[in-house]
Amino acid sequence: MFKTISTLDDLIKVFIVRGIVFMDEQNVPYDIEMDEHEYSALHILGEIDGEPVAAVRLRFLNDWAKLERIAVRKEYRNRGYGHDIVDFMLAVARERGYHKFKMHAQAHLCDYYANHGFNVQGPGFKEADIDHYLMVMEENFI
Repeated sequence: MFKTISTLDDLIKVFIVRGIVFMDEQNVPYDIEMDEHEYSALHILGEIDGEPVAAVRLRFLNDWAKLERIAVRKEYRNRGYGHDIVDFMLAVARERGYHKFKMHAQAHLCDYYANHGFNVQGPGFKEADIDHYLMVMEENFI
């Protein structure tokens, strides 16, 4: 169901999902939704029978993997796909040797990401005029 993208067609599908979720549903302007990191980030696509239903972006910043632009189309929510794609993102990052993760989580989703081991760090802030919190997770190995 989930894959790291490697074709222009799949990248277009990622951008379509994000456009539907962020630009249409959440009224995020295009110039905020799309940024200078699009072509250097790793994108992940979720599909069901060829239909794009979920998309995320993963960036690697020094020792951190940053989970970004997590989007599931409205009609596919509450089926576990959001949790599954977050788990997939974390697995991809771990395969690349990362064990420190961060994200800017929308405020209403903090408990959702806490279920994956993320913790809120610091005060809230606005991003795209939406309340967010920095959330982090560090895996310690002895």
